[in-house]
Amino acid sequence: MKPRPRRVPFTDRLKVPGGRDGRRMLVVAVIDKVGTGLWTGAATLYFVYVAHLSIAQIGVLMGLSGILGVAGPPLAGRLADRFPVTRILVVAQLARGAALLALLTTDDYALLVLFSALGSLPDRASSVLTKLFAARVAGPHRIRYQAIQRTAVNIGWAVGAAGAAAALTVGTTASYQALLLADVASYAVIGALTFRCAEPPAPSRVVASPATGAGPSPAASDRRTSRTVPAPATPWRDRRYLAFTGSEIWLFLDDSILQVGFPLWIVHATDAPVGLAPLVLVLNSVLVIALQVPLSRFGETRAAARRLLVPIGAAFLTGGLALAASAVGGPWFATATVLLAAVAFTLAEILHSLASWELSVALAPGEAQGAYLGVHGLAQSAQRSLGPVVVGAAVGAGPFAWPVLGATLVLACLAQHRLVRPDAAPAQAAVGGAKASEAPAAGG
Repeated sequence: MKPRPRRVPFTDRLKVPGGRDGRRMLVVAVIDKVGTGLWTGAATLYFVYVAHLSIAQIGVLMGLSGILGVAGPPLAGRLADRFPVTRILVVAQLARGAALLALLTTDDYALLVLFSALGSLPDRASSVLTKLFAARVAGPHRIRYQAIQRTAVNIGWAVGAAGAAAALTVGTTASYQALLLADVASYAVIGALTFRCAEPPAPSRVVASPATGAGPSPAASDRRTSRTVPAPATPWRDRRYLAFTGSEIWLFLDDSILQVGFPLWIVHATDAPVGLAPLVLVLNSVLVIALQVPLSRFGETRAAARRLLVPIGAAFLTGGLALAASAVGGPWFATATVLLAAVAFTLAEILHSLASWELSVALAPGEAQGAYLGVHGLAQSAQRSLGPVVVGAAVGAGPFAWPVLGATLVLACLAQHRLVRPDAAPAQAAVGGAKASEAPAAGG
């Protein structure tokens, strides 16, 4: 009798960089998004039907939470340069769960605002910490790791959203509370899994040397000899990195365009069927799952990531022109052009995620990698506040606004292309002393 072949874990078949801890953190990301998908789809309805808040009160609650959450990325990045990133991430995950669980203890509006705001801070922080862990554990293969992770979390989000939709058909207080508790449980699970991960080498604490290839950081050596060392690099004085982060705010607009702009535009400006709006989001998820990993090979180095900015701009402009055209035809033409726009903006989203990931790490000096990535995390936080306003204004302005918005996104791509040109000093490696950002990633 032939022995059964050994089953190869799915994450091994994907060739996930980072070894066992890389695979474990991938599982953490999926569980996190399943829980988030369960709760996010029900959160607003929970505040309406269980906490009995008005729409205006919910708007204030979410707005204040978003404002406090902006502080999460830079704070987390700064801490991660000084303390183990895995332990900070565990604290952030448990804090998210505790803040969410606290919502069940009260229906007082002030406390609900407080707990929601306190939960937003570690929520935004955990995103940067997860990215930082990936950059350190995957090293020069970080682009492939990010692509696999982004594909996996899209699947997790879809599973969670489907579960929420099923639970919401019941519509009872108990069903809303069950979704909240399921999300809390996911935080407990990922906290335990993260705690089991080994701490990856951090450039801020371990720096390669020509003699040994690795050794204690200059700060550690100088503490023993009582010598004065230069202050570590700070992103707040790095004009190029701040300009890069500023351009990122605009390039992250694809999120608001897809989530907010498409539904509003379909309903108010086109003859396409209303049911097309949710299908756009389904199409977006399917394309991300199908294309994120295969396209990752085009962003494996700093130079390759810079080259992606040209097709990103072209995709943004194509999407804007297609949305404008969708307002002047009948139902079939409107449907076709809306779908073309959705494909274009999704392609821009996929390619930008690769370029953004690589450049944000490659431009950061190793000794302050956490602080730099924390500042870069502000771009997405700012977009979440600014994006809906910009997109809402574009919808209200009419068809001509979409090509104009697309043109501004092209200009942002061109500006970023100039900012990261190769005549600037090469970035320090993410892990160790090698120029990882310029070395091709394996496994693509």
